[in-house]
Amino acid sequence: MHTTTPPTLPWYRQVSRTQWKSFFAAWIGYVLDGFDFVLITLVLTEISDDFGLSTVQAASLISGAFITRWLGGAVLGALGDRYGRKLSMVVSILLYSLGTFACGFAWNYHSLFAARLAIGMGMAGEYSASSTYVMESWPPALRNRASGFLISGFSVGSVLAAQVYDWVVPSLGWRWMFYLGLIPIAVALWMRRALPEAEEWTESVADEGARPNPFRPLFLTPRRATANTVLVAVATLSLFLVFTPGGSGMVPVLSVVAGLSLAALAVQLGGRRGWVLYLSMIVTLFFAFLYSWPIQALLPTYLKTELGYTTGQVTDVLYFAGFGTMVGCWTAGFLGDRIGTKKAYALTLLASLAFVYPVFAVENNLLLLGVLLFLLQATSFGISGLLPRYIGGHFPTRSRGAALGFTYNVGALGGAVAPVLGAHLASGMDLGRALAVLTFAGTVIVVLLVGFDVPARLNRLADPDARDDHLAAGPAADGPVAVER
Repeated sequence: MHTTTPPTLPWYRQVSRTQWKSFFAAWIGYVLDGFDFVLITLVLTEISDDFGLSTVQAASLISGAFITRWLGGAVLGALGDRYGRKLSMVVSILLYSLGTFACGFAWNYHSLFAARLAIGMGMAGEYSASSTYVMESWPPALRNRASGFLISGFSVGSVLAAQVYDWVVPSLGWRWMFYLGLIPIAVALWMRRALPEAEEWTESVADEGARPNPFRPLFLTPRRATANTVLVAVATLSLFLVFTPGGSGMVPVLSVVAGLSLAALAVQLGGRRGWVLYLSMIVTLFFAFLYSWPIQALLPTYLKTELGYTTGQVTDVLYFAGFGTMVGCWTAGFLGDRIGTKKAYALTLLASLAFVYPVFAVENNLLLLGVLLFLLQATSFGISGLLPRYIGGHFPTRSRGAALGFTYNVGALGGAVAPVLGAHLASGMDLGRALAVLTFAGTVIVVLLVGFDVPARLNRLADPDARDDHLAAGPAADGPVAVER
């Protein structure tokens, strides 16, 4: 008697209609997130001219959104752990939309910087909420694809922003770019009404009647609550002073204070068994941002100031970069599902090193520069499409939102450091060389950390029973969830 194995469905048919609907809703939110966030890089020279800013001041406007990201990621991630991924996603979109709209009314450097703080909080929440929402809605075997496809939305948003910049800024001025920030609010309201909740969160948290509280370790006693409130205030104030002229001359000391404050919070959130994982993940993500954000933040400035490109030429180059990142995210999703998240991440990043210095060696050939930048972004920034899958797999469902939001966005301070460090390095060498040095060195470090699985290896020293991948087998893998009434 012969038995026949039923044919395997194509991967896209393994995703239900509801799961596709969930994905596209989150993807649209992330497109608009990318659009809002990269606006500042496109109009940085116009803002600098209007407000009379130095290169370091202008770069700090990019950094401003990173200062509050750690707080926004943690708070909105915890909101998603407790009340659902959908609510967290909607609140995040509302926050970054209103922050972007406020940028259009800025009257000086400080008012614009304050609006950027709100954008940072909203973007942080959107990243953790959207990524956990999509991955927990899709089948476990396809979650690298879910991660890569979702993050590609950021690139679509950046390409869209570049096109709108070309249409709007020459005729209406830079402020109108920010007035468009109200558009995502309509999307948020539609998402709130039309979307289902993430399946895995529903099964492992909501259906169990659980009320996870990832911040509980910070407030176990009145004394600890007071101490941690002070730590939050100290970290935020220190970071603010680091990235504004107010901290001039004290940057090293303030950086250490902020770092120690955030590390103390990470140790408490991770607990006796998880603190090593929290700290090692933050370090890995810090360097991931340090290698990728010099180009993301300062490429338009480099093209306009050092190569003398016109607005139209800058837009053309950004198209190559944006589409390269988008293709890289898509490819990363397929590759990650085929050979594994960590291996795909490390090998692709290693390949990107071949394109770093050639990108900045091209001056007068726009097509060649565009092709090289496409390849660099596909292999370098594009592979970051796997980051939600990479980070999320280290944490169980009941705390994934807050853990991913906190570790990712504390690590994202590398993106705050990157443009300022690039601007400082450019005072001793040309800007192109400074960007190449930062990108190359940061990439090598991340290849080593991810390729040798350093965070997971260190975590097993503190917690020998730790799961290798919480996203590989669905909600049952996390075990029972404690119910907090």
